[in-house]
Amino acid sequence: MKPFWRYAKKMLAYPFTLAAAMSLALISAGSLGAGIMGLRPVLDLVLGGEESADLTKVIESWNRTLAPLGIRVPESLAQSLPTGSFTVAAVVLSALGLLTLMGAAANFGHVFLSLTVVNRTLTDIRHEIFGKILQLPLQKVIRVGPTDVVQRIIVDTWSLSTGFSTLISKAVADATKGCVAVVVAFVLDWRLSLVALAVAPIIYTVIRKLGSRIRRASRGALQHQADVSRTALESLQGFRVVKVHTTEARQLAAFDGSNRRFLSELNRVRTARALASPLVEVIAIFAVGIMAMVAIKAILDKELDRETMILVLAALGMAGASLRPLTGLVNDIQQSSAAADRLWELESAEPEPGHDASLPTLPPHRHSIEFRDVRLEYPDAGTPAIDGVNLTIRAGETVAFVGPNGSGKTTLLSLIPRIFDPTAGQTLIDGTDIRSCSIESLRRQIGVVTQETVLFRGTIAENIAYGMEQATRDQIIAAARRARAHDFIAAKPGGYDEPVAEQGLSMSGGQRQRLAIARAILRDPRILILDEATSMIDAESEARIAEAIAEFGKGSGGSGGGRTCLIVAHRLSTVLAADRIVVMDKGRIADIGTHAELLARCPVYRALAEHQL
Repeated sequence: MKPFWRYAKKMLAYPFTLAAAMSLALISAGSLGAGIMGLRPVLDLVLGGEESADLTKVIESWNRTLAPLGIRVPESLAQSLPTGSFTVAAVVLSALGLLTLMGAAANFGHVFLSLTVVNRTLTDIRHEIFGKILQLPLQKVIRVGPTDVVQRIIVDTWSLSTGFSTLISKAVADATKGCVAVVVAFVLDWRLSLVALAVAPIIYTVIRKLGSRIRRASRGALQHQADVSRTALESLQGFRVVKVHTTEARQLAAFDGSNRRFLSELNRVRTARALASPLVEVIAIFAVGIMAMVAIKAILDKELDRETMILVLAALGMAGASLRPLTGLVNDIQQSSAAADRLWELESAEPEPGHDASLPTLPPHRHSIEFRDVRLEYPDAGTPAIDGVNLTIRAGETVAFVGPNGSGKTTLLSLIPRIFDPTAGQTLIDGTDIRSCSIESLRRQIGVVTQETVLFRGTIAENIAYGMEQATRDQIIAAARRARAHDFIAAKPGGYDEPVAEQGLSMSGGQRQRLAIARAILRDPRILILDEATSMIDAESEARIAEAIAEFGKGSGGSGGGRTCLIVAHRLSTVLAADRIVVMDKGRIADIGTHAELLARCPVYRALAEHQL
């Protein structure tokens, strides 16, 4: 099943609302058909027909016409109706007015209920897509690009609404009205109607060809629209850098390039959509010409009266007016199909492993963390990021990881919470391969603080308690005190209830890092990973935080024994506090030891100590 129809099928989750909408569409179309048939006595009156002044004879005429459909107006009703030309016109026109009001009310109800189904379905799809995205591996999201992912969640799902509303609102309304009008035309005279019906396959072929072009161009337009969003977002997120380096013209040029490519794809869609209506009109005009010739011949041969011809042409005209928009509606569906394809690419991607409910729970960490012959290669990378690492870390031990940029320190520690999985080898906690356990039970035991602190919209207290919403205010304050963050929080006007600006820009880098450390401390993890967590803090604050981390590392961790602390750092003070130092170079372990031991025997560490530490 094509992605668009997979998503469209989700509207069936609201069967009663959908059924009510379709029923109202049929009522609206039925009122149109009845209105066309009701015009017969008015035409008789205008054209001077003999039956124009007698509604009884009009109804008898209707019954003869409707006999093939098994429909008959009761004779008792016919006998009770008034006579007279003006009375006939007044009664018929009043009846047509009531039919019009009934059709308009039914049409309103149909559109109202249809859009209700569309809006609810889109909300469900956004929920489903975002839930699937949260389960994707980090590498997949990085490869697609966060901006493109957000674009698909918001813009692409909204693009689906055009196709959905077309499918169950506009298309149903127009198709039912058009079909009813065609049926009425066939009842009145099948020969003229057959001529009109003969052009349907030609029109369908034109619409299908143009729709295919629109779908391809729409997909390209959505991709380039994501590029426009990405370029703008990068410029605004790095606005300070843009200003300092006076690169406004460069960023504008990059934006213009993406914008022009977006315009090019939109113009391809424009051309296909613009062609559709004129081509259908040309075909329709030729069909009308042929119908006119058939009608003239039938009238001259006394096989067709003028009133019937006018009604048939009126019915076919209404059918054409109703079915003509289907050209654009099919194109709308094709355009939405491009968005559905992009959404399905994300939804059908393999989720992050480890979320299977049948996987066993990892017991609390008590003994060791082991990397056994670990190797990891990033896609399209020429060399492995981790190349055959073997390392055992005892529970409660504090281990620092140092090395040149790109040596694999952060990547190695990312294997523990399974941000990445190794290409080869195993990561074990207490002898258990972490891939054999549920990822939730693994990550609940780990606290991570990175160099790039992420804060979310909300208050300071809510950011500290992120992932620990059940924490009390006293626990939040205690964690902030241990992270040496309480003083600056208390100095803010709102204290712990102070709102955090987008990306935490209302605070300094050091303050953001201390909030992240408080967040990790509040989790009370068995394993604490600090990846350059004090890089943006002054020396005095770092010393105080180092004390807090040392104190926290020796705590009970909720089940006895000290916490295992793994630290990536460049500063000498952080490294000296570790039980062991692991030196990494080019994805491998160059040496392991204490500061003094490594200075004496490890050239890589000695160079780091001299130039950086």
